[in-house]
Amino acid sequence: MQKINALVCAAPGELAVEKRGTPVPGPGDALVRPRRIGICGTDYHIYEGKHPFLRYPRVMGHELAVEIVEAPEGSGFATGEICSVNPYLSCGNCRTCNAGRLNCCENISVLGVHRDGGMAELFTLPAKNLLKADGLSADACAVIEFLAIGAHAVRRALPGAGDSVLVVGAGPIGLGVALFARLTGALVQLRDLDEDRAARVAEIAGVPALDAAKRDYTFVFDATGSRAAMQDSFDHVAPGGTYVMVGVVNDTISFSDPDFHRKEMTLKGSRNATTEDFQRVIEAVRAGEVDVDVIITHRTSLEGAARDLVTWATDKGGLIKAVIQID
Repeated sequence: MQKINALVCAAPGELAVEKRGTPVPGPGDALVRPRRIGICGTDYHIYEGKHPFLRYPRVMGHELAVEIVEAPEGSGFATGEICSVNPYLSCGNCRTCNAGRLNCCENISVLGVHRDGGMAELFTLPAKNLLKADGLSADACAVIEFLAIGAHAVRRALPGAGDSVLVVGAGPIGLGVALFARLTGALVQLRDLDEDRAARVAEIAGVPALDAAKRDYTFVFDATGSRAAMQDSFDHVAPGGTYVMVGVVNDTISFSDPDFHRKEMTLKGSRNATTEDFQRVIEAVRAGEVDVDVIITHRTSLEGAARDLVTWATDKGGLIKAVIQID
């Protein structure tokens, strides 16, 4: 059997390119060749041993631009077509799936987390999770997923023209939230402890950066995954306002119940993204509302990622989004 290269995290702190057998698509699956793989905070956490829901060894990678090698008959996908990927594999049978909330599937399996993902020369996935992206580059297809998480969070809250919005956390998810909140016409500000990073991400999103936030925003979005920051954000919600937790932390969050009721605050969680959110982002990229070229700041190869991902896990100077490039 022909062998392919795959970047495997065998255990926390152990990352190397290995030879694996060529994957064989099952019923309803497509065989694809990754062309770009975005490196996500989740991937760094897997390498560092900080992900609570993972079994090793694992091939990471869920921010994907793929080339179709083989697709099921009647799927509508053609050999050579470049697509984006929805990495959230839902069961289609549980209570939440039947309610149309596939992003909250009770049996969800995420590429690169619960099953092997796209840091490989070839892999298979359900064809229904491929996203047509006619006219978009491989670079553009690779940023769709994390931007869709931001778009979903904004859709959960539904800010509108003139609403005041605070986004806490200047990582890629915070960038996505700030960008799509701004596109609603809201007045958006972004905050991060790293003021240089906040300034750079805010410029990309087209919003102001803050070194300190006021305390009366109609909408507050946390994209930090920091317990302290998530608790502090309650204080920035205006009376009648909404707080959306986009980041997740493996810990307990507490807040003042009297203050929560005094403000009649709305608290929402935001998980993953839906097909509608992916399509919203694809349309925004196609319309020129998202500048992919300034988002992707670092590149490496599949072989080079075994070294570079380790470096970028701790040294994020100037880093907005890194991608593994396979041509």
